[in-house]
Amino acid sequence: RRAARRARSPNSPPQFQLPSYQVSIPENEPAGTAVIVLRAQDPDEGEAGRLAYSMEALFDERSNDYFSIDPQTGGVVTTRSLDRETKDTHVLKVTASDHGSPRRRSATTYLTVTVSDTNDHEPVFEQPEYRESIRENLEVGYEVLTIRATDGDAPANANMLYRLLEPGAGDGVFEIDPRSGVVRTRAPVDREEVSEYHLVVEANDQGKDPGPRSATAMVHITVEDENDNYPQFSEKRYLVQVQEDAPVNSQILQVQATDRDRGSNAQVHYSIVSGNLKGQFYIHSFSGAIDLINPLDYETIREYTLRIKAQDGGRPPLINSSGMVSVQVVDVNDNAPIFVSTPFQATVLENVPLGYSVLHIQAVDADSGENARLEYKLIEMAPPAGVAPASGDSGFPFQINNSTGWITVAAELDRETVENYHFGVEARDHGVPVMTSSASVSITILDVNDNNPTFTEKVYHLRLNEDAAVGSSVLTLTAVDRDVNSVVTYQITSGNTRNRFAITSQSGGGLITLALPLDYKQERQYVLTVTASDGTRFDTVQVFINVTDANTHRPVFQSSHYTVSVSEDKPIGTSIVTISATDEDTGENARITYILDDNIPQFRIDPDTGTITTLMELDYEDQASYTLAITAHDNGIPQKSDTTYVEILILDANDNAPRFLRDRYQGSVFEDVPLSTSVLQLSATDRDSGLNGRLLYTFQGGDDGDGDFYIEPTSGVIRTLRKLDRENVAVYSLRAFAVDRGSPPLKASVDIQVTVLDINDNPPVFEKDEFDIFVEENSPVGSIVARISAADPDEGTNAQIMYQIVEGNIPEVFQLDLLNGDLTALMDLDYESRTEYVIVVQATSAPLVSRATVHIRLLDQNDNPPVLQDFQILFNNYVTNKSNSFPSGVIGKIPAHDPDVSDSLAYTFVQGNELNLLLLDSATGELKLSRDLDNNRPLEALMKVSVS
Repeated sequence: RRAARRARSPNSPPQFQLPSYQVSIPENEPAGTAVIVLRAQDPDEGEAGRLAYSMEALFDERSNDYFSIDPQTGGVVTTRSLDRETKDTHVLKVTASDHGSPRRRSATTYLTVTVSDTNDHEPVFEQPEYRESIRENLEVGYEVLTIRATDGDAPANANMLYRLLEPGAGDGVFEIDPRSGVVRTRAPVDREEVSEYHLVVEANDQGKDPGPRSATAMVHITVEDENDNYPQFSEKRYLVQVQEDAPVNSQILQVQATDRDRGSNAQVHYSIVSGNLKGQFYIHSFSGAIDLINPLDYETIREYTLRIKAQDGGRPPLINSSGMVSVQVVDVNDNAPIFVSTPFQATVLENVPLGYSVLHIQAVDADSGENARLEYKLIEMAPPAGVAPASGDSGFPFQINNSTGWITVAAELDRETVENYHFGVEARDHGVPVMTSSASVSITILDVNDNNPTFTEKVYHLRLNEDAAVGSSVLTLTAVDRDVNSVVTYQITSGNTRNRFAITSQSGGGLITLALPLDYKQERQYVLTVTASDGTRFDTVQVFINVTDANTHRPVFQSSHYTVSVSEDKPIGTSIVTISATDEDTGENARITYILDDNIPQFRIDPDTGTITTLMELDYEDQASYTLAITAHDNGIPQKSDTTYVEILILDANDNAPRFLRDRYQGSVFEDVPLSTSVLQLSATDRDSGLNGRLLYTFQGGDDGDGDFYIEPTSGVIRTLRKLDRENVAVYSLRAFAVDRGSPPLKASVDIQVTVLDINDNPPVFEKDEFDIFVEENSPVGSIVARISAADPDEGTNAQIMYQIVEGNIPEVFQLDLLNGDLTALMDLDYESRTEYVIVVQATSAPLVSRATVHIRLLDQNDNPPVLQDFQILFNNYVTNKSNSFPSGVIGKIPAHDPDVSDSLAYTFVQGNELNLLLLDSATGELKLSRDLDNNRPLEALMKVSVS
């Protein structure tokens, strides 16, 4: 960078005594403090020996702000106060330059200024406040926490000592290590005494110059609870008096225990340990409230002594089982009289006299005094049903003595009128309130023979067929004797012509039987007189017996089996068939009645005409035939009958529409299947028979399913009619019908969904065959510079595309993401090294592939500075007597270049050409000599140029 003419200088350089100087100065001294005077020696005289001093920071430019040097004397002084903690060492380069000509000579030395420390910083704690939690009952010497303070001064002024200040020294419970700052316990810690400590810690740096400094910090220590206190009951013994009729679920007392701990350790749970006989009481676990849960009874237990346990919620829990509760039961008049035996039962003859003592009623009362003095009375004395009370009295034949309890006869008894009396007796005490009890009384009246036997009918009438067998039963007569244990005997006392009849006495009455054969032609009526006697008393009755002609023939059906048919759609009440039977007898013996032997609810038969009709709608699909057993019997004595069978065949009608087995059909088929491939099969049923139940399948309107499917009319199999393409139609929604062959035909429809399954029959497709991508050079390594994507009309895994670079990526500059096609730069992209990359990418949907060419063009960035090295331009001038002769034209060109192709350079002088001796073309960098240059100029010129 210099232009020079060859010359020689006799000037000698100055020289410092030492190559380097070291000096120390305290920090915080005011500006202007003298540091050192540096002097250099120069053997020259005059201007060549006159020196000028300058100084600059060697390593840290901040040092320039703290010092200055006198250019004539070399004296170094501070320009501002020094701070050792900011910078403790300054290294300066000092230069002494002479004023020699043609070139100034200089010497250099180095000054190291060390800033010595003064105690100008207070200690600083790591935290303004410390908070720590400890458990109570820790061992003495337990390390709670460590306090640390720092000091920006040097170690001599930062030798930290710690101590606890008053107040707040922790009542002697804590101590601090003066050197380490560790806070320890020096006495037991009890949360119940003190739950929080607030300590003041002082840190002293023990500084000497100008003196020690200190700082304080607050330490808050929270004592956490331990379960070390037992629950304590508020009273040693609780006493409560409770009325024995106190209501159930009422609170009678609340015990309370307190625990000096806190949280769950102080949460007290109560329970009854002992004394809760019969489970009378319940204590609420959390509140200590004691409830009465079962009724009390003073007469059973008069006092309860309960032991209560109080248990806290600690782990493990602490238990106090010393709680005692005395519950004294207070008596009330709560006992009703109790009968000695109940129910009371007695018997008495119906002819006893009035005032006769029948039964002694006795009750006792657990109470005493007036509460136990009892009175008796009869209750529920209504006369038995059907018995009216006698005029002027209650109609009840018994009374009771209200003090003794004896029941006596108060009216005449009649067993035949009332045999049993059931009533109640009440016993009541004289307590307040009055208590009563009742018991039932049963008195049975015993019989005496005071009633005649009496026939149940006043007269008997009956018919008897002449062919009745000898010994057959004719009639049973019954006579009732109201007395008990009476034995009634029967005999025919008159009217028994030719002794045709006999009578036998039985427990159920008198049985008349046929003793000899009857003859309708000889006697057509008998009038018998029958007597019933209990041995003392008797009754008589007449029996009229009419002899009837014999029933000798039975009814006969024309056929033993009938077969008829009826359509299932006939209405209710339709006559199906009339059957008949004949009987050769006459009169009632020939009158025929028809009945169904079995209860078949669909049919009935007219009992007189034999016509069978429908009672319910018939359904061929439920039952296709019925077999009825029909019996025809005459009305003779005895009845005679005949039976025939009628088979009714139900004829089918087309009354049931087809029904598909499913509400909806779904099927699937791959898109590449051949024509006539089976997709799915429809199935429908029809409950009708024959042509009415024979089905045909068809699509809606009879044509094929959207032109791509057809259905086999008899099997219901749906097959493909054309080549399927999922990419055109993925799902078909069809409707098919099942039609029967009835008249008129019935049909049913069903919806069908056919899903076309994908096969990999489409290759991936890039948007275009060639891509142009522009990427800025210097894009970060790993950054995504583009996304290459292809589309596949297939679906699912068939549409999954994998990307890869197959050509042009050598060396491996780019990476293509296998799944999403992101193109990533793996190396620095430098336009100056390479401007374009051409790669071939491939999209694969196995086994189908597609390729595309990608042109990656880099965009140039201004990322290179111009390059310029030091250079010299040498030229000769020619001196004549008349003028100076310097070269004209371009004498040189600044040798600068810029690797960036898009950049243009600009050239300028920075220094050294203040006289404009050289002319510089700012665009080309060409140099020319100025016309002002002459031989009076220096032989050498040093200049600095800049290129941008």
